Amino acid sequence: MIEESRTIAAIATAPGRGAVAIVRVSGPDAFAVAERLTGAPPQPGRIALRTLSLDGAILDRCVVLAFASPRSYTGEDVVEFQCHGGSVAPRRILEACFSAGARLARRGEFTERAFLNGRMDLSEAEGVIELVDAKTDRAADDAISRQGGSAAKAYRGLYDKVLRLSSTLEHALDVDESDLPPSFLDDAASEAAAAKDGIEHALARAHEGRILRDGALVVLAGPPNAGKSSLMNALLGTSRAIVSATPGTTRDSIEEWLDIGGWPVRLVDTAGLRGTSDDIEAEGVRRAEALIANADVVLALDCEIDGALRVHSKCDMVREPGALNVSSVTGEGLADLKAALVERLTSLSAAFDEDSPTPSAREKSLLAEARSALSGPMDDIVLAANSVRSAADALARLVGATYSEDLLDSIFSRFCVGK
Repeated sequence: MIEESRTIAAIATAPGRGAVAIVRVSGPDAFAVAERLTGAPPQPGRIALRTLSLDGAILDRCVVLAFASPRSYTGEDVVEFQCHGGSVAPRRILEACFSAGARLARRGEFTERAFLNGRMDLSEAEGVIELVDAKTDRAADDAISRQGGSAAKAYRGLYDKVLRLSSTLEHALDVDESDLPPSFLDDAASEAAAAKDGIEHALARAHEGRILRDGALVVLAGPPNAGKSSLMNALLGTSRAIVSATPGTTRDSIEEWLDIGGWPVRLVDTAGLRGTSDDIEAEGVRRAEALIANADVVLALDCEIDGALRVHSKCDMVREPGALNVSSVTGEGLADLKAALVERLTSLSAAFDEDSPTPSAREKSLLAEARSALSGPMDDIVLAANSVRSAADALARLVGATYSEDLLDSIFSRFCVGK
């Protein structure tokens, strides 16, 4: 393996037994690597069935796809070998690629090269990993929207607007203030306010973005024997939590993922809320209280908790006025409970059109930094120029107009090798 090589290779499919595996090669020598293994130069745009060999040893018979720069995922020459699955065939082909001059790709290096070569911006790159990690259709749709450029278009528009204002203010620093129009600072303040409004608009969807990426924390809370564990099992459709008539059975928090109306949900069953002299149960109660404090939605069973959805899970025995009546035994009311959850999660999210991007954690931080900068004084040219310059710098880092190696590492290290 040539460590200095600009040509990289990796297995792009998940390990394990399967029908097909893909070995991806990208870089200036990708076509030379393919020719070394197939005995013929690859033909971009055409599908070829080739026998792969190295030094006379046959490796596999593969479908070979070639993409010429810049019309490829990375913007470089790219070759993909679609070989038989399993562990041996793709490993042998990958090792042959190393012998032919490629090196092993780092995590996310293919997508990093796509960014560096202008094939996508940082928001679109983050959309790639969000699609891979998506747990529901709604999260996948949001990630695909980001890859389609919705975030790039919105953020680039904000950046261009603030950059123009920054240039105007920087120019004003070089001229006599008496030569500026009387309304110059007022006009600049209006433009800064408009840009700030755009940033507020983007930040308003940050909560929805967090839910789509990390899942909404939905906590089942209430006294012992209120039916929390039974309700969790009913919502999951499986016996995940232990159900017992003995109070205090649940002493620790039990968490499972659930798709409710397209929203990814982290459903958590907690210890029964009560005073207890048992140290272990008391710790469970403390953990339950902490989860309730941080929950997106609390389902309060047979108790009152501020802001929670009141639920009674034993309506097959008795109904409770003013609560969502559900039977964990018969399933009655479960659909209504799920609908109420969807309504609550939707109400927590900004009601913007689908093309409005949902910021990632990185984007939220930089948007907030730009908003803070634009909140600075605008009644003095020097102070205004400094404020807007700082906002432009934050937005430049947001769209990837400026970036550092540490930033790229923090983003692309989340990817798998081969992506």
